[in-house]
Amino acid sequence: MAEFVKVKDFDHLVRDKHSTGVVSTDATAYKRAMERTRNAQCERDELRNATREINTLKNEIHEIKSLLTNILEK
Repeated sequence: MAEFVKVKDFDHLVRDKHSTGVVSTDATAYKRAMERTRNAQCERDELRNATREINTLKNEIHEIKSLLTNILEK
């Protein structure tokens, strides 16, 4: 089991004696960080979806343009 020692002058930080890594025990900060991560992922997903939609519209406009060109040539 991991043993922790408080980091001097930092209430929410502890050091793992085995790995010597510093670990935050601030649950509120962790929740805020996870919320930021989720929000960033949602924004990336929205941008990706908007890009797909724009590309679909571009293809449809290109197809309409080709059809109009064919009609005018006849």
